[in-house]
Amino acid sequence: MYPTHCVSRSTSVSCQKLRILCRHLRMSSTSAKADAEVLLEVKNKVGVITLNRPKALNALNLNMIRQIYPVLKKWDADPAVSLVLIKGTGDRAFCAGGDVREVAEAGKRGGDLSKLFFKEEYMLNYAIGSLQTPYVALINGITMGGGVGLSVHGRFRVATESTLFAMPETAIGLFPDVGGGYVLPRMKGKLGIYLALTGHRLKGYDVKHAGVATHFVTSEKLTELESSLLNLVDPHANSIQEVLNDYDKKCSEGHSKEFALEKFTNQINSCFDQSSMEGIIKALEKDDTEWALKQIEVTLIHIVNDLINARGVYLILGVQIDGRRLKERGSPTSLKITLRQLQEGAKLNLADCLKMEYRLTQRCMEDNDFYEGIRAVLIDKDNSPKWNPGTLNAVTQEKVEHYFETLGDRELVL
Repeated sequence: MYPTHCVSRSTSVSCQKLRILCRHLRMSSTSAKADAEVLLEVKNKVGVITLNRPKALNALNLNMIRQIYPVLKKWDADPAVSLVLIKGTGDRAFCAGGDVREVAEAGKRGGDLSKLFFKEEYMLNYAIGSLQTPYVALINGITMGGGVGLSVHGRFRVATESTLFAMPETAIGLFPDVGGGYVLPRMKGKLGIYLALTGHRLKGYDVKHAGVATHFVTSEKLTELESSLLNLVDPHANSIQEVLNDYDKKCSEGHSKEFALEKFTNQINSCFDQSSMEGIIKALEKDDTEWALKQIEVTLIHIVNDLINARGVYLILGVQIDGRRLKERGSPTSLKITLRQLQEGAKLNLADCLKMEYRLTQRCMEDNDFYEGIRAVLIDKDNSPKWNPGTLNAVTQEKVEHYFETLGDRELVL
């Protein structure tokens, strides 16, 4: 037999080692959770998706898509999950967009990411749009591009005073995708076309005014709102809406002022109700107000040197005026395909719209403006893209038509 004191000492050492091991495992688990790009968990019948890349403004990448999609499908088929809630880590952004720089770099190398990213992102967008389980998106902070696709197709979208919504893709040689062709033309009047072509930013309560958000809650109340949703005894569409309505009512006091674009509604509906980009520019020229001339500037051009007299703005599109060069701001090709995308999207369901947009992404990957836009905005950051073609007039109807042609056996299947 071993001496009693030896057994006791051996047991003590073993227990200490076990405690150290358990602590190490807990720390490893906590570290892994902190490093995960997306967190997926079920809490009291609520499936919670947390975008967890705060330093990258929760930008969406293929790895995140591949984690979210199968779990979302699983939750939708699981009677034990009665609500799906999606949010972003940090207070700066819900999701600032897709990780398009990575896509562009892969596209230049001829890699598959430019095919896989858009394909699987659109499959996720469609899954959200066709979800039977109630879906609540807390769109606090920057919500652009891919972040719009993760939220706007869901049943409930909650904006805060910090929400910043925009679809500025024409500035990088792309177009408002992720189902933008379905959502934007269904906004009031021609608001969606205006937002798509100008990249105009909506802030705070205006996001609800525009219909992007269904509810408004102040950011300081978001944690409390989330807790109320997590503690619903029997989460279902009606009880969820009641909770959201209650918070919206309390938080909207003092915020439900007039829509910032309300005074321009008639001009937006008139000027952006044209069949071509050239027609829109002419309508803005004819309007001849300070607002209209500003729209030409923000949509099409920036001035490299000094500001020129506003009266001269509509004379340009790539010509010399007083020795100062004016350049297209949005890609002329992107502007034309975007207008056509929204015109077609107004007649399509979400699935067919996403299929159309997938064709457009693959044509963009074959062309030059997307790569040039990424270079100018995200890599060199000189904000001076050299579009090709460089003017609206140089973008032929044949080129636009080519973007919409079938991809054959490469078509998106939903």
